[in-house]
Amino acid sequence: MKIGTRGSELALIQARDVQARLAAAGFDAEIVTITTRGDRREIPRDPADIGKALWTREIEEALHEGSIDLAVHSLKDLPAELPEGLVVGAVLPREDPGDVLVSRGAPLSLVELPEGARVGTGSIRRAAALAKARPDLRVVELKGNVPTRLRRLDEGDFDAIVLAAAGLNRLGRNPTGLCAIDPAIMPPALCQGVVAVEVREGDVGTAWVTALDDPVTMTATRAERALLAELEVGCGAPVGGLAVVEGGGVMVYGEVLSPDGSRWVREVDQGPVAEAAAVGRAVGEALASGAAAPLLESLRS
Repeated sequence: MKIGTRGSELALIQARDVQARLAAAGFDAEIVTITTRGDRREIPRDPADIGKALWTREIEEALHEGSIDLAVHSLKDLPAELPEGLVVGAVLPREDPGDVLVSRGAPLSLVELPEGARVGTGSIRRAAALAKARPDLRVVELKGNVPTRLRRLDEGDFDAIVLAAAGLNRLGRNPTGLCAIDPAIMPPALCQGVVAVEVREGDVGTAWVTALDDPVTMTATRAERALLAELEVGCGAPVGGLAVVEGGGVMVYGEVLSPDGSRWVREVDQGPVAEAAAVGRAVGEALASGAAAPLLESLRS
């Protein structure tokens, strides 16, 4: 069995996790690294196109052709609509879905950052949320992998940077200046913190796919991906949200922001876990047909 993945440190950690879980269930697998458009730095000029298979297309082509048997992704990088014949067959237990602020020196909350502080991020969503919460901050573009971003912070290029908690946890990084950001202030990217196992439709329900799946995380991601599908924007657009599964119910919220953070709309809904996708769809429909419609239209144009 062959596992397809990108070759970054974080991607390989995630693929090895899947490999270990398969081995524990009695299935041998080898890891195959594949270079994607995003790895080649072929970044679209249009922000709305960022995330549209940027980190996944070449891996999905290999899966479709049969040169690999499963693909491991960060689910937030997968477009809401997958290529014909491919599906998310399983998801691993979710890591912390939130974002964190990492400051030089002692930890500081978003409120505690000094006026005019330079904050680095490579995410349009995070930049919009920062501008919404603290319009005085100087939000500066930050590219590169997690170690590169932390190094630039240490070198003094920024007063603070924003990163995904999940990535830091998986890499075993615990910077001294780390402070969690309240998801109510900065809604996470939809499906952030989730490792997805993409497979061919014919493999759904097989023993090795079932062995990898976490039902609670799958319930949450069904809701969040249904929400994303209704918005009809790329994964890099300034939209966020989260599905929280408790007992037999699921609560879903979604938020759409203008890139400058001056306008935002949030919707919330809840229902039974059996209807998680319908709850997520309802939140997406409320945003797409309500007050967020002009914002979404501007993001698509």
